[in-house]
Amino acid sequence: MSQEFRLPGGGRIDRSRTLRFRFDERDYEGHPGDTLASALLANGVRLVARSFKFHRPRGVFSAGIEEPSALVRLGSGNSAEPNRRATDILLVDRLIAASQHAWPSLGFDLAAPVGWLAPLFPAGFYYKMFYRSPALWRRLWEPVLRRMAGLGALPRVADMERHDKVHAHCDVLVIGAGPAGLAAALAAGRSGARVILAEADRELGGTLLRRPAQLDPTWLDRAAAELTAQPEVRVLNGTTVFGRSDGNYFLAAEGGEHRRLWHIRARRAVPATGALERPPVFPGNDRPGIMLAGAVETYINRYGVAPGRTAVLFVNNDDAYHTAAALAAAAVKVAAIVDPRPTPHAAPPNVPVYAGHAVAGTSGRGALRGVTIRPLAGGATRRIACDLLAVSGGWNPTAHLFAQAGGRLRYDAALAAFVPEPEDDAIESAGAAGGSFALAGCLAEGAAAGTRAAAACGLGTAEAAAPQPAVTEPEPPAPWLFAGAAAGRTSFVDLHNDVTAADIALAAREGFAAIEHVKRWTTLGMGIDQGKTGNVAGAALLSQALGRAIAETGTTTFRPPYVPIRFGLLA
Repeated sequence: MSQEFRLPGGGRIDRSRTLRFRFDERDYEGHPGDTLASALLANGVRLVARSFKFHRPRGVFSAGIEEPSALVRLGSGNSAEPNRRATDILLVDRLIAASQHAWPSLGFDLAAPVGWLAPLFPAGFYYKMFYRSPALWRRLWEPVLRRMAGLGALPRVADMERHDKVHAHCDVLVIGAGPAGLAAALAAGRSGARVILAEADRELGGTLLRRPAQLDPTWLDRAAAELTAQPEVRVLNGTTVFGRSDGNYFLAAEGGEHRRLWHIRARRAVPATGALERPPVFPGNDRPGIMLAGAVETYINRYGVAPGRTAVLFVNNDDAYHTAAALAAAAVKVAAIVDPRPTPHAAPPNVPVYAGHAVAGTSGRGALRGVTIRPLAGGATRRIACDLLAVSGGWNPTAHLFAQAGGRLRYDAALAAFVPEPEDDAIESAGAAGGSFALAGCLAEGAAAGTRAAAACGLGTAEAAAPQPAVTEPEPPAPWLFAGAAAGRTSFVDLHNDVTAADIALAAREGFAAIEHVKRWTTLGMGIDQGKTGNVAGAALLSQALGRAIAETGTTTFRPPYVPIRFGLLA
């Protein structure tokens, strides 16, 4: 039960206590502060799940609620809860979890050969193959497909947990407690406004938990203490705001020991929900051991876990180079940095950088064993052995709540991302949620947004100077990258639904020009993660296939809930 990948120091876990848990009938150990995902990684567990359509091996891909792959069954018996994200499960003593969608076992899944037949099952194949004979459809194909469909198994007993609901009103609702959200809540709270600060994580801090050295380490604790002490400020940890309607009416789900549905009506709202890292699309990009670069940094700095022994980075932006530094500090060998840009960022010492290159393939059965890289201009390939590939194609502002009630998004070519287009004074995005990724800008925007929101409610201004980061960095432009995506059937766009670049190209050839139609034809973004990591990539690939700008293609419609919600809570 030794945690062979646990770092000797660091992180925000409580190493003085040991928690025991079980996954797939095997016993493991972790610490308070772990998630199930970080504890599994600490114990060297890489294979966690099987993919929905092709039963391909999948591991932990992210560190948050955007996780598309590591879905598990939580609990035991008939009351076990399916399709829970391992990255979002707080580790407790005697926790029991199991893999799903594999038989007889995760390592030996008899349905895995379906993946070998993937070329026979392109997007929309069931419409073309199974509807030709109504009789065969009713008697053969429909029963078979219904039996194979679905992911996980529903509990077979009644939900005996108690659920509560709360109606709350406030002057200013701040959504997200990262740097921008904390600055906004502090500014609004100091003016005397009634403030609700809702944070999905159990801890305040956001990106400061992933990269603590970028700011005075005492500022986070001081900010949390001040917010707690202010009589008109209510801090809701572990509470996800998942829906927004007209008139700044928000719905939020509080988890943990208290399962509450919050109905919040706010005079002004400041979404400071940060941004989601977008993965590049390339052949073999779904193996266990391939993770978002920001997630790798999170597991090292927050959980004290090394996600691998030998790492390669495939990144196209300066921000991701912090992951290389974190890996080096954790004594993880960085074998190479693959960067498609001709003049990439300076790498840590003794780390080879392959500028103008891209990952052209990966290898490994059940887990990553190596990558193959190739110059973008063409030429010989090179294989690099590794058990961890950290990827980053830039960041997408988390604009879901802003857009749910009709907020418009515009495509920013410099950021290669869709950002909110301010139209309503009652809601103002701040920080990375609005397209500002540098820490200094996040802090300043958050404080200004909180001050304006309080002033709009008729309260005085009491904005304090935002803290200064330890290192001032420019806004990093992040050009979009689709290196190798044309390879097709193993270049995954939506990891949850096994949607590939070939599926997007086929949809375009068959006349699907609207992204909403492509979504339904290919099932892009229709899974538990709701396209948080794949939808923008799908839109960009469709635009590329049709020869038009991404701005013209646009996005799919943002609808609540932002994350899956228990039926018992809604009822």
